[in-house]
Amino acid sequence: MTTKRRILFITLIAAWSLIVTVTNVKSQSPAPIVVQAASPATATSTTTAAVTKDADSVQAAIKALQQMKAANDEILSKQKATLERLDELQQAAEELKIFSKRG
Repeated sequence: MTTKRRILFITLIAAWSLIVTVTNVKSQSPAPIVVQAASPATATSTTTAAVTKDADSVQAAIKALQQMKAANDEILSKQKATLERLDELQQAAEELKIFSKRG
């Protein structure tokens, strides 16, 4: 291959990987989380039932937040890997540019 074709090939690969990454990131929208509003306790309810209900809702909220954090961490790791790949492609393109000037 000639150097122009190599540069074109590397550029196309970089553009393709960037498009795929952006498409994957946009398609991964977080699922909406619905948290029930705390209703005021009635005069006939016991306080232990209210405390248990509040504790359950707090646990559910904590679990939902942990799931959101895990999803965010996964997206960040994918973005980091993509950036590393793009840096490698950019470095390879620069090397090809240098080599094409020599030859």
